[in-house]
Amino acid sequence: MEKVKFHLPGLRYNYPLNMFWISMLKQYPHYFREDVEIASCFGTFPFSIWNGGRLFKEDQCDAAFVQNVIRSINNQGIPVRFTFTNPLVKEKDLNDEFCNFCLKSGDNGKNEVLVFSPILEEYIRKNYPSYAIDSTTCKEIKSVEALNEELDKDYKYVVLDYNMNNKWDEIEQLHHKEKLEVLINCLCTPNCKRRGDHYKNVGINQEIMKNNRKLPPDQRRPIVPWYCEYGDKNCLYTIQDYPTFVPPELIWEKYVPMGINNFKIEGRSANLFSLIETYSYFMLKPEYVGEARLLLLRNLEEARIIQVNKPKPSVFKNPY
Repeated sequence: MEKVKFHLPGLRYNYPLNMFWISMLKQYPHYFREDVEIASCFGTFPFSIWNGGRLFKEDQCDAAFVQNVIRSINNQGIPVRFTFTNPLVKEKDLNDEFCNFCLKSGDNGKNEVLVFSPILEEYIRKNYPSYAIDSTTCKEIKSVEALNEELDKDYKYVVLDYNMNNKWDEIEQLHHKEKLEVLINCLCTPNCKRRGDHYKNVGINQEIMKNNRKLPPDQRRPIVPWYCEYGDKNCLYTIQDYPTFVPPELIWEKYVPMGINNFKIEGRSANLFSLIETYSYFMLKPEYVGEARLLLLRNLEEARIIQVNKPKPSVFKNPY
């Protein structure tokens, strides 16, 4: 049977969780559903002006952290996949020092880049040819014809627009199903009309944030606010009635037999405990979820990723 490949979110905040998860898969394979494989860890290192999809505010990774994360993930035989999907990238952004440093740090033939902007895609193909290029779901390709054109191009993977999930008649018509990647837990309401504007809002705010770094506090611009009554409130347990949701049964019983075996988990900015629930739900055998979750939480506590505060000792003084 083909491996069932999962792509895990996060290179910065979820990095410890992902490394523990990868280790657990190797040490306790019996916890996991049949043929599970971790196929990539995707995301960006703040602050990356090329980043897309999620806004990460006042944060900056140093060079050593970037290099260590890439090396550690690659040493597990797993690609790092940069989510460079900002739709508003301009020519002047191509020379960004930090983004180019990140690509140079992973320029070893093992890694990938998710792209949206044709300008940025052309730049990466020319200057970093060792990277496999993936086409992002942010492009919102919603027709069979247009998606087949995308699948026929030189992409390693093409992430399916979530609105096409579980539409079997349409999926059957797609070429190169081995290149399809399915976003299985999208928090957006089906057919969200603001999704594209959300991606643009992230791009606009990243430019504001980058410019603000060069200015004194009294001259900095506020970011453009964004509120979503769906994605901001949703989690694994609120989206299961959506027609776009892909439960494990459909992965193993429908998608994999069709030749589709790449599955993306959303959650680069997710709450840690919510993400643990999501990983467990999709990848673990139900009878081992509790045992595996407890093992994982204990390891995260021992590593001080989760901190459990205990009462501070005091001095007893008898008030009577």
